Amino acid sequence: MRTYLALLLWAAATLGVDGMVFFQGSGGVAGKEMDRHKSKHGVPLRRAKRGWMWNQFFLQEEYTGSENLYIGKLHSDMDKEDGIVRYVLNGEGAGTIFIINEHTGDLHVTRSLDRESKASYILRAQAVNRKTGYPLEPETEFIVKVHDINDNEPKFPQEVYYATVPERSNAGTSVTQVIAEDADDSMFGMAARLAYSISQGHPYFSVEPATGIIRTALGPSDMDREQREHYQVVIEAKDMGGSRGGLTGSTIVNITLTDVNDNPPRFLTSDFSFSTPETTEMGTPIGRVKAFDRDIGVNAEMDFSIIGGDGQDMFDITTDRITQEGVLSVKKPLDFERKKSYDLKIQVQNPRPLVDLQMQAVSKATVRISVEDVDEPPVFERFTYIMEMKENSAAGSTVGSVSAMDPDIRHDPVRYSIDRHTDPDRVFNVHGGNGSIYLLKSLDREKAAWHNISVVATEFNNREQKSSVPVFIRVLDVNDNAPTLASFYETFVCENAKSGQKIQTITAVDEDDPAGGHRFFFKLAPESLEFRPNFTLKDNQDSTASIFTRRTGYGRLQQSSFHLAVVISDGDYPMQSSTSTLTVRVCTCDRDGNMEMCNAEAQSGVAGLSTGALVAILLCVIILLLIVVLFAALKRQKKKEPLIISKEDVRDNVVSYNDEGGGEEDTQAFDIGALRHPETMEEAAKQRRDIMPSETLFPPPPLLRRSVAAPGGMPPSRDNADVRDFINQRVLENDLNPTAPPYDSLATYAYEGNGSVAESLSSLGSASTEDPGEQDYNYLSEWGPRFRKLADMYGGEDSDRDS
Repeated sequence: MRTYLALLLWAAATLGVDGMVFFQGSGGVAGKEMDRHKSKHGVPLRRAKRGWMWNQFFLQEEYTGSENLYIGKLHSDMDKEDGIVRYVLNGEGAGTIFIINEHTGDLHVTRSLDRESKASYILRAQAVNRKTGYPLEPETEFIVKVHDINDNEPKFPQEVYYATVPERSNAGTSVTQVIAEDADDSMFGMAARLAYSISQGHPYFSVEPATGIIRTALGPSDMDREQREHYQVVIEAKDMGGSRGGLTGSTIVNITLTDVNDNPPRFLTSDFSFSTPETTEMGTPIGRVKAFDRDIGVNAEMDFSIIGGDGQDMFDITTDRITQEGVLSVKKPLDFERKKSYDLKIQVQNPRPLVDLQMQAVSKATVRISVEDVDEPPVFERFTYIMEMKENSAAGSTVGSVSAMDPDIRHDPVRYSIDRHTDPDRVFNVHGGNGSIYLLKSLDREKAAWHNISVVATEFNNREQKSSVPVFIRVLDVNDNAPTLASFYETFVCENAKSGQKIQTITAVDEDDPAGGHRFFFKLAPESLEFRPNFTLKDNQDSTASIFTRRTGYGRLQQSSFHLAVVISDGDYPMQSSTSTLTVRVCTCDRDGNMEMCNAEAQSGVAGLSTGALVAILLCVIILLLIVVLFAALKRQKKKEPLIISKEDVRDNVVSYNDEGGGEEDTQAFDIGALRHPETMEEAAKQRRDIMPSETLFPPPPLLRRSVAAPGGMPPSRDNADVRDFINQRVLENDLNPTAPPYDSLATYAYEGNGSVAESLSSLGSASTEDPGEQDYNYLSEWGPRFRKLADMYGGEDSDRDS
């Protein structure tokens, strides 16, 4: 019914289009001019019915002929076959794929078409006047459809597919689905209708022809991964519904059977044997047992366990999750002398249940473990020893004993000793034969309440075999210390105190530690009875005592302090007691009883310096004395006064270096050859070798002239003039050169000879033969600041002598 309705609608649409578009009445250009002329006169226009004689064209793809293929004819009602109409073609492929005869309207295709590339073409046709080129009809559109043929084989998207299915699956279990594609038209004919088949993979798998779903074809017993794991299946897809003549495409499907837990583990043997030394430590592995499981992955995991045997409590078994092996280890210490072998019953199974619950899931085996004898060190009866000993026990007293024995069959004798690293003070010793521990020194609980030592037991025949045990010795208390006052009490009594007033509460301490706790008793010593009218002591029966006044009013000036001797005793056996002195100061107090002032004697007695403070004060005094001694030693050193005190010109300061010249042997300061040969002084370039050369020369000062003058005012000879000029030049250079050495240099010129008129070059000896004490040195003050000090020295002596 739907097909008939579609055909009816298509026919109606076709007829309507034909009536509206493709049929056209006669007329042309002349007719159009007539219509326009008539319209100007108001006559209604009347258009004649026109139409084409075609609708759409069909052609088959893949045409293989050598000539152009005729596909139809275009014709217009305006064509009177008089050569006036020319047909024009436009649109997709016009002129290249499709051509039209402009005279007849015949339509041809020039080459083979592929429907899979393009299924239809839209073209436009128009009839025009050949002479004028004006269109005779409006341009009309039509379609050329390409009919499909079976020219494409089915193709799969992948060349190889991979799929998995659990082993032991039931027949018909879906594995995977493969779908091929055909480029032919599925709406036309059977070219794109595919049918699937299996060409390789029988009898294990099958494929549904219409859907391509691959399924298992055999039952669970035939699909066993342990027998065969991988399968290669070839699937074919054929068009034309699988009928003869259809095109075929194929693909490969690799199918793998996945593992399920269908095999229980099995021991390779039913009996295992291992041996281990008796000294094997707990938790140490001693062997491995193996089982085999044909499954893989999580299905091959195993659990080992001990289910029986006389060594069930001595050994343990665990599973190595990497190798899936059972690891046997020691659970408790072994002893060859007690038991030489053990038998175990073990089993293995999968932690996951089997798919076949009726299959036996457990495998069992027997393990025999032999214990090997080893020369072991001595073993003590206990892991630790705790002993007690009273303090003050005499040396040689027995504290206790330890015992060890050789666990081997030979039972070698044992020798005992003390590890001196644990008893560096050598307080204890042990008898080497019987293990008795005794004292070498007396014990004092107040110094050490516990002693921790180690006793070593060594075999006689093999000293390398030895062991040790800790011994803890507790020192028991003995009442050997007398109680004393708990602290230093600063006790005072006010001058206005009343009788019966409590001025102090005292308590005591004891280094002993009695089992029942401390109990102290207090009383005044007999020597304190003289102060009984003044003070009294009351024992509070709680290990404390109170001091009370016995009269009203105390005179600070009459007696500034009282000393009370208090006897303190404990309640242990034997009773210990001691006497402590309590100092009571008499002080001035306010109305509320607060101390305001005490006398100096009492203050000094109370606030006496401690030993540390006295030592600090003594060190300070010693340091001060050392500083004073050092200062005095420094003052004794004479500090030389500088010759020039004035600081106006630092260049005039004379500094004494206490560096004497070299004497007559010093010949490096001057060139002696110049004195032996005075004519060489004519050379102006002659310079000293120990100073920098001077470029400017100045005339010698008056002092130098006077110092080198001949005695008696006699004019110098030619030779003396040469020497004088040489000396003047050298002195001037030395005075003007700041780089000259800061010490006097004595040079021997060896030129004077016998009877020299110059006699001496010294200004002190050659200037005058008068007594130095009668000379006048006032002229020195006129020579400048360099001689001011000399003028003060010699001029001062003259003034002192005159006075």
